[in-house]
Amino acid sequence: MPATITSIAHFLPPDIFTNKYFEEYLETSDEWIMTRSGISERRFAKEGATSDMIVPAALECIEKRGISKEDIDCIIVATVTPDHLFPSTACVVQNKLGIKKCWGYDVSAACSGFLFALESACALVESGRAKKVLLCGADKMSSIVNFQDRAQAILFGDGAGVCLIETSDDPNSGILDSILNIDGAGGQYLHQVAGGSFKPASHETIDKGEHYIYQDGQAVFKAAVVGMANVSEEIMKKNNLTSDDVRWLVPHQANLRIISATANRMGLSNDKVMVNINKYGNTTAATIPICLSEWLDKGELVKGDNIVLASFGAGFTWGATYIKWNMNK
Repeated sequence: MPATITSIAHFLPPDIFTNKYFEEYLETSDEWIMTRSGISERRFAKEGATSDMIVPAALECIEKRGISKEDIDCIIVATVTPDHLFPSTACVVQNKLGIKKCWGYDVSAACSGFLFALESACALVESGRAKKVLLCGADKMSSIVNFQDRAQAILFGDGAGVCLIETSDDPNSGILDSILNIDGAGGQYLHQVAGGSFKPASHETIDKGEHYIYQDGQAVFKAAVVGMANVSEEIMKKNNLTSDDVRWLVPHQANLRIISATANRMGLSNDKVMVNINKYGNTTAATIPICLSEWLDKGELVKGDNIVLASFGAGFTWGATYIKWNMNK
């Protein structure tokens, strides 16, 4: 039987930072930001770490499912802002939740992290190696953003989305297919220079700001438009889906122009595309699960809907997943 999402929840820090926040001390304007990104506000976690956003979302997710925390046998965390390089954030989350008997690990695939981790969770459940996987997509991007650089400071936000992966009760619904890709040649255009074994932290790396995100915006934009649109169209063709068949496109929320280009390639109208980038910015591995959780809470995601998840991120990493939704609110 295919794997499926049986519960989902999200958490967003309470503090809202509008474009006016950046206008006050950066050479920018609301019009400049909106034209280039479609973002009007975002959330930043003033305190705590990535795990501190995951835990409340995880507790809500478990409560919605009506199970015990001890029923969770695996935790996977997709993130590029782990609490520590080690131990894994999955270990931190397990400890904070107080789950005694489970295992888990982190996945680093940037903005495609949730889709890559979802593939792993599905394989574990479908093989019988795990019964209930707590899948977390979360990032505290404010911890690695240079707030003196308007080109990147305006783009990102903090947040977490958590879902429970189990086997479906229907062989024709759940997470049915995925196409995932990496191309390391793209790493030069979007990366974090220092902090790993290639360039350990030093006074020099800190002084040069090499622990912040480095991004060649134009190169990433061009690759993302092509990559996300191509893979979304590819998974539709592979599964004999027409634009009429697809109820929702759930795109990674990086840039409104990239989202529009992907929807156009798929032949989808705006009312079939989940968009919340205007409210939260790019929360990296959290964008897709936050969208799913919000739309489910609003009653706009119902059992039987054909959904395409699509992402593009640093690595380069990109992919698309086809789901026949198997849950009502």
